[in-house]
Amino acid sequence: MAQTTYAAGTGPFGLAVVDVNSDSKPDIIVTNVNSNNVGVLLNTGNGTFATQTTYSTGTKPDSIAVVDINNDSKPDLIVTNLNSNYFNVLLNIGSGTFTAQTTYSTGAGPYDVEVIDVNNDNKPDIIVANANGNSVGVFLNFGNGTFAPQTTYSAGTTSYSVAVVDVNNDNYPDIIAPNSVSNNVSVLLNVGNGTFAPQTTYLAGTNPYGIAVVDVNSDSKPDIIVANSGSNNVGVLLNTGSGTFTAQTTYSTGSLPLNVVVGDVNNDGKSDIIVVNYSSNNVGVFLNTGNGMFAAQTTYATGTNPRNVVVVDVNNDGKIDIIVANQGSGNVGVLLAC
Repeated sequence: MAQTTYAAGTGPFGLAVVDVNSDSKPDIIVTNVNSNNVGVLLNTGNGTFATQTTYSTGTKPDSIAVVDINNDSKPDLIVTNLNSNYFNVLLNIGSGTFTAQTTYSTGAGPYDVEVIDVNNDNKPDIIVANANGNSVGVFLNFGNGTFAPQTTYSAGTTSYSVAVVDVNNDNYPDIIAPNSVSNNVSVLLNVGNGTFAPQTTYLAGTNPYGIAVVDVNSDSKPDIIVANSGSNNVGVLLNTGSGTFTAQTTYSTGSLPLNVVVGDVNNDGKSDIIVVNYSSNNVGVFLNTGNGMFAAQTTYATGTNPRNVVVVDVNNDGKIDIIVANQGSGNVGVLLAC
């Protein structure tokens, strides 16, 4: 599984892979943290991509979500800007082209963003991890892609990522955030109408950074997978029911694992773990051996300092591919499944 690279801007950082031009082929969208823009690379077929088209953002765009927020069946771009303390919305005007940004103020150091309906009104809301504000911000969607000012909820110290998933089976999405300085994971249960209970915390490894919340042991309860960047491992916290979790089981990674995703990469019906190892310049794949247990990682070379990873079938062959933002190389790497 050798990567093919596509030029991005300076310091590619945040990454999403979504069909933005309605041709049934997933496209690559990447934030270029040192270029202060977002790049859109359209899929030209067979998992190959056109040269990026860029759109200006705020300062240090670090995370991106690509979701239809104004109910026009075209996915829009939502980008957090670390140094500007806001996120911006670029509406899709058709054919994978986008408007200039509209901005919304966040807390200090917005680092990650998720877009999901948290108050069951069928309008997707925005949730932001305010890394320097030690909080998560919830922005409810008024409709037509405009948002109320944030309501903030305390998290642990320095959350670099956030996941929003129903972990207690009450049909309301909950907030889960790793806290890099606190060395734990916060779970904030949704109490209805898009409001959240105070956090419950679970011990993680050292400097937990990236997170995924997916059922890995086939019990229909979503589990927590966290990349512990200071411990050089990933931790798996199994959901015991009602949104409570076991102590983590850890698996060794490469050096400085920053982000983690989950997908079935070998088509065996079990969810596998994929992690980017920033200082090892590779991606690690942990195959699920059953019951939420995992084999040792197999690594695949990337570019320099891989920062984010997405798994999706980009060439329509029924196999999951790996896409990586290589921050140090200034490119995006595509690793097609064999």
